[in-house]
Amino acid sequence: MINITLAKGDGIGPEIMEATKKVILASGAKVSFDEIEIGEKVYLSGNTSGIDESAWDIIRKNKVFLKAPITTPQGGGYKSLNVSIRKYLGLYANVRPCVSLHPFVKTKHPVMDMVIVRENEEDLYAGIEHQQTDEVVQCLKLISRPGCEKIVRYAFEYAKQYYRKKVTCFTKDNIMKQTDGLFHQVFNEIAVEYPEIENEHWIVDIGGAKIADTPEVFDVIVMPNLYGDMLSDVAAQITGSVGLAGSSNIGEECAMFEAIHGSAPDIAGKNIANPSGLIQGAVLMLNHIGEKEIAEKIQNAWLKTLEEGIHTADIYKEGTSKVKVGTMAFADAVIANLGKQPTILNAANFKNSGQLVLPKYKRRAPKTKKLVGVDLFTHWNGIDANELADKLQTVNLESNTLSMITNRGIKVWPNGFKETFCTDHWRCRFTAKNGHDFTQKNIVEMLQKALDNGVDIIKTENLYEFDGKTAYSLGQGQ
Repeated sequence: MINITLAKGDGIGPEIMEATKKVILASGAKVSFDEIEIGEKVYLSGNTSGIDESAWDIIRKNKVFLKAPITTPQGGGYKSLNVSIRKYLGLYANVRPCVSLHPFVKTKHPVMDMVIVRENEEDLYAGIEHQQTDEVVQCLKLISRPGCEKIVRYAFEYAKQYYRKKVTCFTKDNIMKQTDGLFHQVFNEIAVEYPEIENEHWIVDIGGAKIADTPEVFDVIVMPNLYGDMLSDVAAQITGSVGLAGSSNIGEECAMFEAIHGSAPDIAGKNIANPSGLIQGAVLMLNHIGEKEIAEKIQNAWLKTLEEGIHTADIYKEGTSKVKVGTMAFADAVIANLGKQPTILNAANFKNSGQLVLPKYKRRAPKTKKLVGVDLFTHWNGIDANELADKLQTVNLESNTLSMITNRGIKVWPNGFKETFCTDHWRCRFTAKNGHDFTQKNIVEMLQKALDNGVDIIKTENLYEFDGKTAYSLGQGQ
């Protein structure tokens, strides 16, 4: 018997969890449930994390977590518990199968069958944001080599285990050459280790358009966190409904399984919610814990139910559907079909499923790191970059040179355009003059001079070379 941590969540969560739990128990799965309280009630009790320490203890003890959607209260002070769970438990891989169910669920893409593997811990979801001036706020995009290597390798190992033929990488490295550039670089490095699997790279905007138009050309797609979040919902929706999709969140020690949709409080308590997304999450969970035959049994019963036209309101369509049912009645229909096979949809075959065992990340030997300059960001209410450049001479040192000023990334000095709109947030790049070194002491001296001369420095970013290679972006237009 395997203990599963279970959370009923908020909104429609309790209803779809009861339906899903009923299906699991009826299937004969050798599992038991430890229920915890998380989400809105915990938030509103004064716990801004949305989860108590005792709940964390149960999750970490059981290692496997089945979670219904939760609600994060609106307003400041509340962080997303979904993101916190993924990051605290190291659930680096979010896996979302997206398969069309034509002709029983309406879709424009009847042969769609793809899996999106989304990096789950970093990128803009680090949630590091600051207001820096009256007019400008920032969000830091963090991409790490370990994060890239783990998720890309997971995607290729997934493709290998499930006999998928191709892995596609989506990034925006034509613009974000350092962050997305690293993701693409790591993809290329790891792809050569899997010569039997085709690999390709798409810029994310045209790749997303291709998903919407011709999803059948894709097999497994791997991408950074933000793109994966958005495009996996798009992919699920064009299969027929976001309400039909489940996902797994996989780490080296723990795993969490869920529906991909939200808590939908507007329909809570009405017994009309579709439990399919959470049932699909449960199928992924049962595969993960080694209950392959039970997972296959539930999946085939679910497919048979859809074939029979027993549909909830979100997918009900006159002429295709036969019976419109509520949440629990749909679960009962799935239970009645346990042991049956679909006759038109492809029956599930999970003999190759199960946990992927990946090698631990190994840190590489450090590169030679050299400080070559600094970007000083200043809050300044003027509009003429030439005037700011003159003002910055009070900050400069004899060994340095002011090489560039940008505003929102675009170079405005030297040789800026008067048509460029500028805010009150300026990046001012200082580098060493020929024959001079740039040191940490230089930066300290510049900050002191800025303080003495009334120049408002709001942040700094050091400029480095690694093994002689420039490791920072140029200004747009530079």
